Amino acid sequence: MQTIRWGIAGPGRIAAGVARDLVAVEGTELAAVGSRSAERAEAFAAEHGASRAHGSYRALVDDPEVDAIYIATPHPQHADLAVAALEAGKAVLVEKTFTATLAGAWRVVDTARRHGVFAMEAMWTRFQPAVVRAREIYEAGEIGEVRSVQADLGTVRDVDPSDRLFDAELGGGALLDLAVYPVSFAQMVLGGSPTRVHAVGRMEMTGVDAENALLLAWEDGRFATAQTSFHSPSPGQARIFGSTGWIDVLPRFHHPAAIVVHRSPDDPGERLELPATGAGYSHEIVEVNSCLRAGRTESTVMPLDDTLAVQGVLAEAADQLGLSFSEAALAL
Repeated sequence: MQTIRWGIAGPGRIAAGVARDLVAVEGTELAAVGSRSAERAEAFAAEHGASRAHGSYRALVDDPEVDAIYIATPHPQHADLAVAALEAGKAVLVEKTFTATLAGAWRVVDTARRHGVFAMEAMWTRFQPAVVRAREIYEAGEIGEVRSVQADLGTVRDVDPSDRLFDAELGGGALLDLAVYPVSFAQMVLGGSPTRVHAVGRMEMTGVDAENALLLAWEDGRFATAQTSFHSPSPGQARIFGSTGWIDVLPRFHHPAAIVVHRSPDDPGERLELPATGAGYSHEIVEVNSCLRAGRTESTVMPLDDTLAVQGVLAEAADQLGLSFSEAALAL
């Protein structure tokens, strides 16, 4: 088996979880970590067993012993870093939200396709065993024709202007950090792109959105609703409605351990327990590794066209909410 040598850009909290799962995947090596702080890179490498620590992203991108780079920097830094990595021939797994803007997403996708190098959004939800099984069930027609999706994802965060989540320049706010999950989930189930997006929300004093609700409509009458908030806890459940039944993806739906399938109105429901391996990140790592070993440049589970569709929804919602995001010019 070909060993896939990984680098991590941005040694933060999520990257730490990914690193722990990554080293547990067979045929995977954590080769390097990169940060604009050499000290942070060295500390992260020592904690997670990376072979090398780089004090710049450029050094990580240019490392000849790295095959794929997981990008976990703030949203506005994703585009420049992903493009640099792709141009250097490195596969990229880009943390969600893929980029801060639709234009940034197109830039990354165009670069990946032009150079024939693998790129994928790190939407771990699509690779969770419970979600994979739910998809098999509705695609097999076990709940009839899928008609709609609803999902919520709320939490309570203290407003801290120094926190990335509340910093507009770093792509903060509920839209890019939370709404991306239900939007991507709905796009996975309903496919393509909605023809109409209607967004409402409330702004935070720091200039980001504190909470929002989205109604997405498809041309054939199917629809999805999504509700997210930094100031209101919610179960974090998703429901897929069909013409004869429905599937409940139990909380938290973006990394669930179980689903309940109702195949008819009178069906009390079949509960299926399908927990993730480790913290849940290993499944997307396995997907990237498999694609690279097979010479594929895109995932069929999380294709780049789906990422572009989701980014289009987020861009339209941002316009309606009065939000303005931009890509950072990243000095590598």
